[in-house]
Amino acid sequence: MARRGQARRALTVAICAVALGSAPAATAAPEDAPIRLLGERVLPYHLDFRGTTVGGLSGIDYSARTGEYILISDDRSERNPVRIYTARIGVDGTGLGQVEFTGTRPLLTSAGRTYPAKSVDPEEIRVDPWTGDYYWTQEGERDEAVLIDPSVRIARPDGAFAGELPIPENERMRPNSGPRCNGVLEGATFVAGGTLFVTSVESPLSQDGPEATTTSGALSRITVQARSGPLLAQYAYPMDPVFAESRPEPGRGGNGIASILAADPLDPTKLLVLERAFVDGVGNKIRIYEADLAGATDVLDAPLAAARPVTKRLLVDLADIGLGAIDNVEGMTWGPRLASGERTLILVSDNNFSEKQITQIIALAVR
Repeated sequence: MARRGQARRALTVAICAVALGSAPAATAAPEDAPIRLLGERVLPYHLDFRGTTVGGLSGIDYSARTGEYILISDDRSERNPVRIYTARIGVDGTGLGQVEFTGTRPLLTSAGRTYPAKSVDPEEIRVDPWTGDYYWTQEGERDEAVLIDPSVRIARPDGAFAGELPIPENERMRPNSGPRCNGVLEGATFVAGGTLFVTSVESPLSQDGPEATTTSGALSRITVQARSGPLLAQYAYPMDPVFAESRPEPGRGGNGIASILAADPLDPTKLLVLERAFVDGVGNKIRIYEADLAGATDVLDAPLAAARPVTKRLLVDLADIGLGAIDNVEGMTWGPRLASGERTLILVSDNNFSEKQITQIIALAVR
């Protein structure tokens, strides 16, 4: 049985390698993509829905089965239990309509209970295109007293626990290695028709070097695994330098991967990557890139020093499309296709439950 399992794993890796391709990487210059703003909506601060506070919306996905959007709050059971929302968002070629919440339910532990306060830190959520279940990521914890690994968990639509995927050893919280605090599994997406699941780490692992600064970018990691769990490959992703210096105190800014999304549902090599930067005294910069994994070095069991990273090209900088404000955008999903043939891309911002920030729904049309 052990040999059979090893052979099956080797076959899976080989199939993934063929799908990902081995063409040489090329440097792609940033370019403006034909993207237009359809509209934006700002939700009321501290909006109450069925006894919960709507806020901290850090992930969003669209369910073609129901026509609804699934959103996850990064409330760590400190205000209300760890939870998801369903909503209907009206969008067509003329603009963005009303945002109507239709339901909420807690995500449950394997014991069928709600999560205790600060036990998980939810970030991204994706609807399984095969089953309709929800795959959601959480960042774990790192402080002087506690090390909690990040994880990818699976929930039924009613919130019941349905399983967990393995994570790479290099993404486990160790005293001297692993993810930085609050810089872990922010991004996730299904690719290749749902056969593969891809996750991204927001910041460089501690063993992979420093975080981005105004003079230098940084390398994060994107991991590819089978939907059933086996880890297949991992790639270095080059993040931009921080876009401005903080004020009045320098050195208080950062940049990281807040979300990823399959650029095409069948192509495992192309991802949209949302880089979210924040600088004290300046604000947010949100840029969405198309990343190409083909030709990048597999670093699943290797350091990044000699790795050939994925290539990327700029699709849109939200500063260039006429938004009234740009807040802490963390989630993105494809919505329904318009009559014009354009695809809709829906974004959501995490207000961190702060009255100084906003919960913002943005709709883009991608030609």
